[in-house]
Amino acid sequence: MEVLDILNLGEFAQYFSKMAMFPVFDLAYYIVSILYLKYEPGAVEVSRKSPVASWFCAMLYCFGSYILADIMLGHSPIDSFSNNNHILLASAVWYLIFFCPLNLFYKCVAFLPIKLVLVAMKEVVRTRKIAAGVHHAHHAYHHGWFIMVITGYVKGSGVALMSNFEQLLRGVWRPETNEILNMSFPTKASLYGAILFTLQEVHWLPVSKGTLICLFTLFMATFKVIMTARHSHGSPFTFIESWTCHLLFSSPLEAEDAHHHHHTAPMAVPAPASPAKTKEDLSEGTRKRKSKKAE
Repeated sequence: MEVLDILNLGEFAQYFSKMAMFPVFDLAYYIVSILYLKYEPGAVEVSRKSPVASWFCAMLYCFGSYILADIMLGHSPIDSFSNNNHILLASAVWYLIFFCPLNLFYKCVAFLPIKLVLVAMKEVVRTRKIAAGVHHAHHAYHHGWFIMVITGYVKGSGVALMSNFEQLLRGVWRPETNEILNMSFPTKASLYGAILFTLQEVHWLPVSKGTLICLFTLFMATFKVIMTARHSHGSPFTFIESWTCHLLFSSPLEAEDAHHHHHTAPMAVPAPASPAKTKEDLSEGTRKRKSKKAE
């Protein structure tokens, strides 16, 4: 605590935790969310053939976590659409990203330096949503620790958890992309963050909520910006998760698994290694090649 007092982190954390998210940070959240929607295969084509379906998909990307959390807690799933300002702001972002002349708005927000700033701002909103989800569940189920964790987890990663339903709106069905089977870094971090905020909510974690929000936001924003800049889909939790699963569930370590595949794979001419790319990068590249052919 003395270190926090010297750095004056406590007052800054309290100010940061109470800082309003609308409209600046929410705007960044909607931009990045709908930007990732445009990266999805077939999303641009759907927006031309059925703008209504495209708009619904965009709203799920922006408000899917709220909808899923409301369903879990027994509230009306359309409560999220009662805030006209948020709906209008998200709709304006959707229109500009998909229909702006010459794709100017998309090119501006997809420009890497600007995109990195927007990604960092989105993680500020994600952390607030996790904390708010845990706090809301704590009031409804005072001793339901698992409910608090699940609600915070859904608030932080509900968009990814609803991805298969969103795919159906676009006429796509890819069950292998289920987020539970292949958890991305934001989904894993949302789960771990929900656990931390639950421990803080029940006073098992000796730290104030403002400080926890500040530190977790810094962690999320730092790693997400680095991963976005490097076009990486890895996770800083991989090493710990590998050893934990090995000890608790007898799962093979990643190094052992790679060594096994190396010896059992048929002999072939080695191909040059290519850097790992995210799903969004691959989809964007495919779309660019199609547009060049059309030209």
